[in-house]
Amino acid sequence: MSVPSTNSPAIQALDLGKRVADASGELTILQAVNFTVPAGDTLAIVGASGSGKSTLLGLLAGLDTPSDGTVLLGGVDIFALDEDGRAGLRKEQLGFVFQSFQLLAHLNAVENVMLPLELRGDPNAREKAEAMLARVGLGSRLKHYPKYLSGGEQQRVALARAFVSEPPLLFADEPTGSLDAATGEAVIKLMFELNRERGSTLVLVTHDPAIAALCEHKITIAAGKLV
Repeated sequence: MSVPSTNSPAIQALDLGKRVADASGELTILQAVNFTVPAGDTLAIVGASGSGKSTLLGLLAGLDTPSDGTVLLGGVDIFALDEDGRAGLRKEQLGFVFQSFQLLAHLNAVENVMLPLELRGDPNAREKAEAMLARVGLGSRLKHYPKYLSGGEQQRVALARAFVSEPPLLFADEPTGSLDAATGEAVIKLMFELNRERGSTLVLVTHDPAIAALCEHKITIAAGKLV
């Protein structure tokens, strides 16, 4: 697997486009998207519902393949890799935070946070997971299963899981969308604190202008294009 360069921008989207077939023929979701994110910076992707924000995030992470253009992560063309290569890059380089938390119901909090470390064969997975949960204020909830945690607590577990392996890149897709305003504000504050502590590059999809204003860079998607 190609190793990302520390001298390259964290992310480069190059003439990125995505089209899908629909009942009327072909639907353009994204068209000619170009931008660069320096390593260690924060980027907000904003736009109305259905504008293509989440599709763009999926392409940046290599979870979906583009119809046109490509994405470079740390100088590595991720679509020059095969699916196994992209999966390996995600495992080593990316952390994810989702609106719906995406915790595994049959694992307790510490086991959910341990998971990315165990996939990498880290012998200190439990110790690191417990320390990370303590950092997000859940040191007393290690053995609680997701169904016994509030929405805010579940999202803090998800933050701990995303940051525990210290990935260079963190992608967050509407991370406060399932939370009330006060809880969402606390989660966002924590996410930015963790990001500063670890020096990662944060890409955040949001419809909230107040959250977008916290980022160093902002791009707006409308009808699949940058505006």
